[in-house]
Amino acid sequence: MTLTSDTRGDAAGRPRPAATGPRSRPAVDQRPVEFWPTSAIREALETDDLTVWQRIVVAIKRDPYGRTARQVEEVLDNAPPYGVSRALDEVLTRTRAHLEANECAEVGRHISMLLQRSGLGQDEFASRIGIPADQFASYLQGTTSPAASLMIRMRRLSDRFAKMRGHAD
Repeated sequence: MTLTSDTRGDAAGRPRPAATGPRSRPAVDQRPVEFWPTSAIREALETDDLTVWQRIVVAIKRDPYGRTARQVEEVLDNAPPYGVSRALDEVLTRTRAHLEANECAEVGRHISMLLQRSGLGQDEFASRIGIPADQFASYLQGTTSPAASLMIRMRRLSDRFAKMRGHAD
């Protein structure tokens, strides 16, 4: 046993063995997480390195349906659960819900712009695109989003009335 130069020893007064060096960890890929292969994501989840997990979380938040998010899903689906697996699953769920809410709000702002541009009242606009006023109101509030075909119908209605208003001036 190699002894350290620490003369204090352990609690019982015995000399402490020399440290054999820092605990070895697998090398962490220094490239952006988005360029890691799935095997590197798997290895990262098996470690206890919080800084690596944080890099993965940042990549997921940056692109909740991107490559890294899909790789994390694959690793979580096909491997025994790691200590961090529930947390990463929660990050995926919450980040995607947040993204969806932001997208619905953005669609609502766009519909509001179409409504304003048309010069019609909210109820009249809803009637002319063939939906109930309360459903149209939920689109404006961003709580739900319409189908793409309905968005096209709204744009066409807005275009038609904006053009008619332009000629009336």
